[in-house]
Amino acid sequence: MHHPTLSSGRHALLVTAIVAATALPLSASPAAAAPTADRQQQYAAAASEYGVPTDVLLGVSYLESRWDSNAGTPSTSGGYGPMHLTDARHVAALPGRGHHDAGTEDPRGDESRTALAPRQAADPAPPSAALQTVDAAAALTGAAPESLRTDAIVNIRGGAALLAAYQRELGAPVGAGTDPAAWYGAVARYAGADSADAAAAFADEVFTTIGAGESRVTDDGQRVTLPARTVRPERSWLDRLGLRKLARPDGLECPRTISCEWIPAPYEAFGDGDYGNHDLSDRPKRQKIEYIVIHDTEASWATTLKLVQDPTYVSWHYSLRSVDGHIAQHVKTKDVAWHAGNWYVNAKSIGLEHEGFAAQGTWYTEAMYRTSAKLVRHLALRLGIPLDRQHIIGHDNVPGTTASTVRGMHWDPGPYWDWTHYFDLLHAPRLDTGTPATGLVRIDPDYATNRPAFIGCDAPGVPCPSRGSSSVVLRTAPAADAPLVNDIALRPDGTPNTMEVSDHGARASAGQTYALAGRQGDWTAIWYLGQRAWFHNPKSAPTATWTVGVVVTPKPGRATIPVYGRAYPEQAAYPAGVPYQAISPLQYTLAAGQRYAVGAVLPGEYYRASTVDGSSPGDWTVIRGDNRYVQIQFGHRIMYVDLADVQVLPSPVGAPR
Repeated sequence: MHHPTLSSGRHALLVTAIVAATALPLSASPAAAAPTADRQQQYAAAASEYGVPTDVLLGVSYLESRWDSNAGTPSTSGGYGPMHLTDARHVAALPGRGHHDAGTEDPRGDESRTALAPRQAADPAPPSAALQTVDAAAALTGAAPESLRTDAIVNIRGGAALLAAYQRELGAPVGAGTDPAAWYGAVARYAGADSADAAAAFADEVFTTIGAGESRVTDDGQRVTLPARTVRPERSWLDRLGLRKLARPDGLECPRTISCEWIPAPYEAFGDGDYGNHDLSDRPKRQKIEYIVIHDTEASWATTLKLVQDPTYVSWHYSLRSVDGHIAQHVKTKDVAWHAGNWYVNAKSIGLEHEGFAAQGTWYTEAMYRTSAKLVRHLALRLGIPLDRQHIIGHDNVPGTTASTVRGMHWDPGPYWDWTHYFDLLHAPRLDTGTPATGLVRIDPDYATNRPAFIGCDAPGVPCPSRGSSSVVLRTAPAADAPLVNDIALRPDGTPNTMEVSDHGARASAGQTYALAGRQGDWTAIWYLGQRAWFHNPKSAPTATWTVGVVVTPKPGRATIPVYGRAYPEQAAYPAGVPYQAISPLQYTLAAGQRYAVGAVLPGEYYRASTVDGSSPGDWTVIRGDNRYVQIQFGHRIMYVDLADVQVLPSPVGAPR
């Protein structure tokens, strides 16, 4: 079975770039680049020095990093700085600690079957020979690798030198005044892709960015602008790269505008009635797909593909590669993959694994964000899945199935996934017409400046690198020194949650909507896990927006109602021979006077699958009863309440001001 790898292609690029260095202007040291007044001028100076059109240099850099420097820390594929110069050796040296380190989650999450034992990936980092352009850039510029990794000016020069080297090797014209259209081949090569499809998709996105233009303030406070310019790239330069072309078999469920291939997850028996690594179905005919779940892999691309092709392991529908955004599909969307740790969610979702780490001081590439958003939008529009945070969710938003499983649920993609930017790329609609009187708030911090002081990214108790985050921290009172709120399932003794990066029980994330529970000065309270939870929300730098919608509250006369992690039918709905799956409440309760934002009203359903051939009673059928549930944003995770227990009301009714 074919295992795609970046190793041979990127190693060849490294060798040829170093050889080409003799044909390029060299500087004796990083100090040879005269400092310029701002980042915009730094791009222009590097482009002029190496004969690269400035808009090409800016376009490539934007698709790699959005011009951010990320404080000299590596991306999930070992890329550094605005130009994403790669050094896999430093990623390999990262501690092997991620979102699987303490989890006991059963990825299948179906109590009617034997639990799947959690398992760590054997190789948490990319192969060392696969991604090493920092060495090529060092040879081309004379700069030290450490400077190329940590100094934004030197890094930009290194990226310009690489582009010029690739352009010369193709026999294409070099010079700052050359037509950007002639740089298509060098841009495609810069992606580091191992196929023509992936290289072309990267280059197409760069030239689309040049055509649209961009302007933003970087994470280190630099305003950079790429003016819109119409360029018709000469795509014939791609043929000179000699890259393999991917087969696109019938039934591959990816838009044509992104690079995608079919690498199937095995569906086979392996003894004692056991089988793997997913279940057959016929969605959405058999059961509506409600969710798309965003994961990260906590492993390299090569390891991720190895795992998903193991029938004794688990499965997901798609994997996305960090360096260029390339996608592999493994399971048809009609079938049920084992990825979310909750069988109800698995049966009604599509799972996407993104190469990367939830912590470990790394960041997600723009190329991967963009192809992920294109894929998710394509799937959501085809399947009627709303583009909102009630339906496009992280693995960290999936609830435990029962009280005993809540603590073991995973927390990827973590607080450093940029949900606001991701939803901008999805072109998701926003409803921001509310006021404090409308009673709902959508979490919406400025990613770049919102920098919670998390700890434990690289080692327990050690402060994480300062970086932007989608998460706001929730406290028991409107004060910066107030304790964090308590998640009783994570800390049954009632002690506050912590700032450990994996401890998500006292935080809310961008795009999530909560019912307003109070306001005091610069602080806003929301209803969260059965309590008031306060976050800093000053008018001068708001971390949330007002919105409108629907909420639930217990029916009159009910002091509390139970909260569930799955929406299963009542016992009478199960046919003979199919074991009843208990409607088991979680540790939490929803009390009278509290309100929670509604995500959907759903039927009670259980998809029965227990044999490889569908021969067991009730197999490959959806069991439905009379129960109906309301999905709510109860904490950091979505949860469910019985429709019979609640009133469903417009959000302004009785809302605090």
